[in-house]
Parts: sequence; C-alpha cells; structure tokens
Amino acid sequence: MTVATAHRRRMIAAMILTYMMFGVLLNSVGTVILQSIQGFGIDKAQASILEAFKDLPIAVVSFLTASLLPRLGYRRAMMLGLGLVLVACALMPLLASFWMTKALFIATGVAFALVKVSVYSSIGLLTDSKQAHASLTSIIEGWFMVGVLAGYWIFAWFIDPQSPGDPVWLDVYWLLAGIAAVIIALLAGAQLDESAARDGHAAADSFLDMFRLIALPLVAAFLASAFLYVLIEQSVGTWLPTFNREILHLPAKMSVQAASIFAVSLALGRLGAGLALRRVPWHWLLIGCVLAMGLLVLLALPLARGAQPQADMSWMSAPPAAFVFPLIGLFMAPIYPAINSVVLSSLPKSRHAAMTGLIVVFSALGGTTGSFITGQLFARIGGGAFYLSLVPMTLLVLTIALLKRQSARAEAAAA
Repeated sequence: MTVATAHRRRMIAAMILTYMMFGVLLNSVGTVILQSIQGFGIDKAQASILEAFKDLPIAVVSFLTASLLPRLGYRRAMMLGLGLVLVACALMPLLASFWMTKALFIATGVAFALVKVSVYSSIGLLTDSKQAHASLTSIIEGWFMVGVLAGYWIFAWFIDPQSPGDPVWLDVYWLLAGIAAVIIALLAGAQLDESAARDGHAAADSFLDMFRLIALPLVAAFLASAFLYVLIEQSVGTWLPTFNREILHLPAKMSVQAASIFAVSLALGRLGAGLALRRVPWHWLLIGCVLAMGLLVLLALPLARGAQPQADMSWMSAPPAAFVFPLIGLFMAPIYPAINSVVLSSLPKSRHAAMTGLIVVFSALGGTTGSFITGQLFARIGGGAFYLSLVPMTLLVLTIALLKRQSARAEAAAA
C-alpha cells in the first residue's frame, strides 16, 4: 500500500466517522422532542420549533461560508465543526434546560454546515469518475444512517424506563463529547490534497458563484428535488417517536427504539443503492421508490387505527404499524445520495463547495419546513398528518423527471 493510498483511506474513514457522529446528533431531534415534552414540561407547539434551531443555522452558515471553505481547508473545517459540538455536548448535562437544548442544536447546525460542505467537496477530491463519486457518496450517506440507527439505541439506553423524564438521559452527551474528541484526533493525523478545490478567485467572486449556479436549469431542478425529499424524510423521522408514543401507545423507551427501524431501512437502502444503480437507470429507480413510498403510507397508516394502550407492551404485542410504517425508509434511501451525485459529478471540482453550500441550504430549509408543518398538523389531527406527505411525494416525481431531462442536456452540451 502506498503512502497516498493510506492517507486516502484514513481520510475516508475520518469522513465516515464524522458523518456518523452528526447522524447521531442531527436525528436525535425526535428523541429530544419526546424527552423535552416529558422532562422540561413543554408542549408540542413549542417542541415543533426545535428542528429550526438546527436547520436554520445549517442554511445560514452554509450560505455564508461554503465558498470560503476551500481557503480554510476542508479537513480543518471538519475539525472545527467537531470541536464546536464537543463543547456543546459537554455543556448539555451541566446546564440541563430547554434553552440549552436549543443552544445545542444551534451549535450542531453551525458545525454540520462546515462538515457537510467539507465532506461532499472532499468526495470529488478523492474520486476520479462519476461511478466512483456516486459509490463513495452512497457509502458515506449509508454510514450516516448507521449513525442515526446507533443514535436511537444510544439515547434509549440512557432513558430511565421507570421515569422517562428523569434528566439522567442527558448523560448521553458525555459519551458524544468523547467520540467527537477521538474523531478530531483521527483527522489531525490525516492528509488531503485540496489544491484542485481552489479556483484562485477572490472571496466575493466565489460567493457569487452560488448565485450563478442557481441560474443553471440542472441545478434548479436538483434544488427542488432536494428540498422536497428532505421535507418528507424529516417530517417522518422527527415525529416518528412521538407517533409511536401517542398514536401507537408504545412506552417512551420502546417508542425511540422502534423508530430505529426507520434508520435501519435508510441505512440498508443507501448501502445497497450503489448495487442497484449499476443495473437500473437512476431516474427510473428513484421514481419507482417514490411511488412505493406513497403506497406504503396508504398501507401502514390504516394499521395504526384502533391501537390501544397495553399495561405490558412488548415487541410481540406491538401494533403492526410500528414495524410497517418505518419501512418507508427503504424506498427513501437511494434518492438523496443519487440526486446529489448527479449534480456534483456534472460540475468542475472547484465549484463543488459552492454547490454543496446550496445543497445544504435547501436541505435545511426542507427539513425545517417538513418538521414544522408535521408538528402543527400532528397537534391538530394526530397521526393522520402523515397522509399529507403524499403531496410532496407527487411533486418529487415531477422534479426527478425534470432533473433527468436537464442532466441529459448538460451531458449533451459537454460532449
């Protein structure tokens, strides 16, 4: 093994671990909402804004800094983001309160903006073909979902089943702070050649490049697709623990653990997407996945009707909907990494940071919108709020078809 290959593998491992860490933190919102309702005494309307404290900083910081990160360095930006969440996690159990929960997610949002732009831009530096780019993107996103899955069980392990609102669950953040420290040390020992990411433009010109990208039909079609996809995913993922607790009447700890089925589905779907995309055209695969998502919503939600509380709820006696509905993640899984790879691999490497900034901004806005709307509807009509996800699913089919058309035109123009 050459020195360059060793450094490449070390950098990829560090990127995967960094993404897994943020998979745990970013998708803990649903669990934290449930615990905040039980422990801090807030209502659902207050809890529904918690997603915004994560997603809006992601959008703002990505927009302002994405074009500047090549100058800072992608590896350094990842270390900076991890350092920020390390401090926030250490403060969480010390200042146990809902306002500190908001501060934690603000810090997580700022950090993830730095990390996601850096990771996605680094993929282009570590691969030399569209197939390799799509493969590494799917692998990293798949391990992100493994982090999400681990997060459900890590948080559930710290919840006292006899007293779900007990602040002992906040001790999970000591563990997360320690993991962040280990990843920072790994990144400090890694090397990454970032020369191809620097275009030599002035900072202001690099910033304006994001606006130039929006004007491209290919990018506009992609951004619409990304916004709609994340709106759907976050609306399901964020409110699934509460759905399990209040509609299916699962115990608090089991509600969080059952939501991990969604993460398992996403992880398996993304890790397997690379194989499927080698045999099936990406646009047909994604359209089929969206249609399957809609069918699963229509199948699973009626199964939740009539669920009754049980004194000794177990996995054997849980309502079927607790197992069926989270399987929607299998069909969601291939969509996000595939559309990201399509647009990034069509652009020069020097524009990947600016493009990733746009990806993060529109993903964050979609996540906040989906979580907020679902939370408000959940408070009014209960689990039936998930039926309304059929609307953005319909629009997503249309934007994927448009993205395919524009990507074909871009390829023809480049030929």
